[in-house]
Amino acid sequence: MRAWVVAEPGAPGGEALRFGERELPVPGGGELLVRVLACGVCRTDLHLAEGDLPVHLPRVTPGHEIVGEVVAAGEGALHVPGDRVGVAWLRSTCGRCPYCRRGAENLCPRSVYTGWDAHGGYAEYAVAEDAYVYDLPHGLSDVEAAPLLCAGIIGYRALKLADVPPGGRLGIWGFGASAHLAAQVALARGTRVHVFTRAESARELALALGAASAGDSFAPSPEPLDSAIIFAPAGELVPPALERLDRGGTLAIAGIHLSDIPPLNYQRDLFRERRITSVTSNTRADGAEFLRLAGRLPLRIATTPYPLDQADRALAALAADQVNGAAVLTP
Repeated sequence: MRAWVVAEPGAPGGEALRFGERELPVPGGGELLVRVLACGVCRTDLHLAEGDLPVHLPRVTPGHEIVGEVVAAGEGALHVPGDRVGVAWLRSTCGRCPYCRRGAENLCPRSVYTGWDAHGGYAEYAVAEDAYVYDLPHGLSDVEAAPLLCAGIIGYRALKLADVPPGGRLGIWGFGASAHLAAQVALARGTRVHVFTRAESARELALALGAASAGDSFAPSPEPLDSAIIFAPAGELVPPALERLDRGGTLAIAGIHLSDIPPLNYQRDLFRERRITSVTSNTRADGAEFLRLAGRLPLRIATTPYPLDQADRALAALAADQVNGAAVLTP
């Protein structure tokens, strides 16, 4: 089968990737072999390629927003050939540690991730754990469904952790694949959304989706914010986001990687019970909740399709902030 691998971690943009042939994988017990119908291009893939994340599996095939058709199932799997399933970032957990037992499997120290610890969806086929795949909402095309499997799920978890009060005011920094989906969920709940991003096309998209305002990353907020989410991997955004929070506000940082945060001033940035929380992966419950919402809400999913053999170009475009919404590979 045809597949991409991360051959040179640390190279810029898509230059770390190499395209070639890889042996067709065979599913083991409780696993599924899926034919990849579409695979979203996530900023985490870019962090992996550019060396921001450590190598877990040499020459790994990236990609963890997979829409696939089951073509073979290992012993004990519940899905059968012909089923359409979604394969996401969280591939498996131990199920026994204190975090798993209390419903926080996203914090499992033995968690395994698609496209990092195991080969992912920048390929024609992939193997996934049956217990960790999702049934997908009807009515969404393969290309539309792909970004939901990480951008959507992580954005939804970030929104939960940002603790937006009913009718509240939410600030979003960065407006790519994850942010444009989380914003729509927030808007559907009656939240006033203010977007801060350096890309003019992203500001236009935010306003078209219903944001109350959209300005530059360091622009003043039109009103104090109850909650904020930073999706951009830029630590220098933390102080301005905190400064714009009202008393008791919460800032959620959604990325797996963040550049260094500048020094904070306690009185200006944190006093009056303002809080910062990180977002670490997601639980399967988060994914199931969000996908049920996605099946009910009229989400506008902005996508830019690329053929499988142009994954390097898709990553380079993502690195240059030239993707509006989500890039999606279509084998």
